[in-house]
Amino acid sequence: MIREIVRKNRSYRRYDQSKKISESELKELIDIGRMTPSGANKQPIRYFLSNTEDVNARIFETLKWAGYLKDWEGPVEGERPAAYIILLAPKNINSAHDEGIIGQTILLAAVEKGMGGCFIANIDRDRLRSNLNISSEYDIKLVLALGYPKEKVVMDEISKEDDIKYYRDKNMVHHVPKIKLEDLILNDLHQNNKQSQ
Repeated sequence: MIREIVRKNRSYRRYDQSKKISESELKELIDIGRMTPSGANKQPIRYFLSNTEDVNARIFETLKWAGYLKDWEGPVEGERPAAYIILLAPKNINSAHDEGIIGQTILLAAVEKGMGGCFIANIDRDRLRSNLNISSEYDIKLVLALGYPKEKVVMDEISKEDDIKYYRDKNMVHHVPKIKLEDLILNDLHQNNKQSQ
């Protein structure tokens, strides 16, 4: 079950914008995310939620969508996210592990509900702060874009020497190269067990 959810949890960048996400659904996703482990149990992450056209538009204009797709400026009207969750943390608090764990948990929970999303860290943070009047006491860590996916995303197995850049084919299928398992493990367990005997 978890393997299938992880496989479905791709970085979706095109959505059916007509399908809305309610405030209660966003809060449920955060309620799941907040249950994750936290370094020293500090629980520093705070959230800014959006599911209205006006606020969504003010967030959208501050985001960069796909670094490898040089000729694509992001989803067009009608294919934009239905909602966003912005992860924030008080300044001078190292929260990298928390925001990653929480963000991934939220996206996995979204997939289980038939939604999809995308981590976005390439953000014009000054403009986003100004657009949403976010207090300067918080650092903007990540933006999670959420919606009902309108695109097909597939994974392609590659060797460690192959190109890792994602791309779209002529049918607008988004391809994500994934390095084979055997190329990721650095040690030989069989050899290690022999040496330890």
